Amino acid sequence: QVQLVESGGGLVQAGGSLRLSCAASGRTISNYAMGWFRQAPGKEREFVASIRRNDITTYASNSVKDRFFISRHNSKNTVYLQMFSLKPGDTAVYYCALSRTSSSYGGAAESEYDYWGQGTQVTVSS
Repeated sequence: QVQLVESGGGLVQAGGSLRLSCAASGRTISNYAMGWFRQAPGKEREFVASIRRNDITTYASNSVKDRFFISRHNSKNTVYLQMFSLKPGDTAVYYCALSRTSSSYGGAAESEYDYWGQGTQVTVSS
């Protein structure tokens, strides 16, 4: 049984930093793409970043570019999202996701992923 467990969320002031972690069990993430998505109150879930099995990364344009960085630690079976210069607009529940197949490139399409974590809340105060 595959499980993804996010952690690291919390309350931070604007300009601060957080690092989210997503620990996977039941599947070796090194063979798959991983993604981070977020959902703000009253909005649809949106793509944040993804990392392929060969460590090529993709980021949502404009909104998080140059502030958020995705990485993976294969021996820990964990993917991270390092967030810098946080803004109130980054407030959301953040979800990690595991790709459907080992050939997936990840990316923004939710259909590329078949396992999701329960989410971790990030709140940025102004």
